[in-house]
Amino acid sequence: MTKAGILCAIAASIHHHVPADGLLAVYQVENGGNGQWTQNTNGTYDVGPMQFNTAYLASLRQYGIRPEDVQSTEKCYPFELAAWRIHNHIQTGRGDLWTRIAHYHSSSPAQVSQYRARLIVYARGWRKWLEKNFTVEAGG
Repeated sequence: MTKAGILCAIAASIHHHVPADGLLAVYQVENGGNGQWTQNTNGTYDVGPMQFNTAYLASLRQYGIRPEDVQSTEKCYPFELAAWRIHNHIQTGRGDLWTRIAHYHSSSPAQVSQYRARLIVYARGWRKWLEKNFTVEAGG
């Protein structure tokens, strides 16, 4: 991930009140890329760096959100939309934080469990990286 992508993810996590290590871990697990469209066996596609499914994106069309909007990190929008989605899962989901974040991928308990395990591994790495590269000052 580029420095610009990392900064986009951190800004989106702050804006939407989600853990930066969690959002960065989702990015890493999704393993998408700029301009990437990956076809699924059910005929849908996963789009861009955050691998938004076109079936999910169809539900957002009423808000003017199109697949083309999330296919590139050029304007940080994929991270903003992913952080918004994760925030909603955190607020309305069940289970611990990582289970709620894992619902980004699926609502299937078996898939959530597998995704959660991968998230935790990647989030630990991102947390160490963030602690090494950023200073957080307490608010007053």
